[in-house]
Amino acid sequence: MIAERPLLEVNGLKKHFPIRGGWLGGITANVYAVDGVTFDINRGETLSLVGESGCGKSTVGKAILRLFKLTDGEVYLAGERIDTMRAGRLRMMRKRVQVVFQDPFSSLNPRMRVRDIVAEPLINFGMAHGRKDLNDKVAALMEKVRLPRDAIDRFPHEFSGGQRQRIGIARALAPGADLIVCDEAVSALDVSVKAQIVNLLADLQDELGLALLFISHDLATVEHLTHRVAVMYLGKIVELADRRTLFATPHHPYTRALLSAVPVPDPTAKRQRIILKGDVPSPIDPPSGCRFHTRCPFVFDRCRTEEPALRPVGDKHLSACHLDEVPGDKLLPHAA
Repeated sequence: MIAERPLLEVNGLKKHFPIRGGWLGGITANVYAVDGVTFDINRGETLSLVGESGCGKSTVGKAILRLFKLTDGEVYLAGERIDTMRAGRLRMMRKRVQVVFQDPFSSLNPRMRVRDIVAEPLINFGMAHGRKDLNDKVAALMEKVRLPRDAIDRFPHEFSGGQRQRIGIARALAPGADLIVCDEAVSALDVSVKAQIVNLLADLQDELGLALLFISHDLATVEHLTHRVAVMYLGKIVELADRRTLFATPHHPYTRALLSAVPVPDPTAKRQRIILKGDVPSPIDPPSGCRFHTRCPFVFDRCRTEEPALRPVGDKHLSACHLDEVPGDKLLPHAA
């Protein structure tokens, strides 16, 4: 049998934002927001993209949605390259890739009723035949995200934050998307509501076979939703593995530090907390060699000069760290 090609393939994605200044407004520097990211997502799979604020997670999501032109790299959806796709064909591709934004209030037009918000993609892509068919499809989408049918006649301000996010999910589902980019989709919600939305996404994925790119900084939430995790630092993926492997045996020092900060429900559980020194370097002038070496407790000379490749360290487990090639106890910090 021939293995099915992944739904989404991202190869060497780069996005550099120019900084202009001076008398003539020329380019004086670049912000290296995303600098060579590669991953794929299969149908019905969730890949979580995690890391600190400013690491480039949301930029990756926007690049996949074609909200700006890439600096370099390739993006394929179902085997078709979309980063160079012409406008007419791109419009139809947008049926297949939708987004759920972080703030459920600002992402919904406050002047439109829910009926019109959810109906808009159906109308744009010619997916409804007459007013009755349109209303029936909108009402069915409301039920799918567990909101009452009569909710379609209300405005966004009449709903709670969690309910507004359900409306955003219904809008993303409307055109029959294969892939949904969830850009911090639950970070603005209360804990109990966050759990409800995560469970809803998981149920919809099982029912519809959706692929999800779940962008988040909340590893506790990620652990309950995802199939695989990609950890980003300063524009690059530093570790990529399935959920159980990454949470049980993280390789990269940055991943270990992130996981050590995740709260655990058992107050008697003992966990070694890894405190990273210093701040994240500027993406305008990233460090040479490994970009994490300025904060890494295990740094040695090679880290400062040679950039580590994202290489296999186990079964479908990738890590970008020179420490993986060092014999002996990897958990002992090297002298800085």
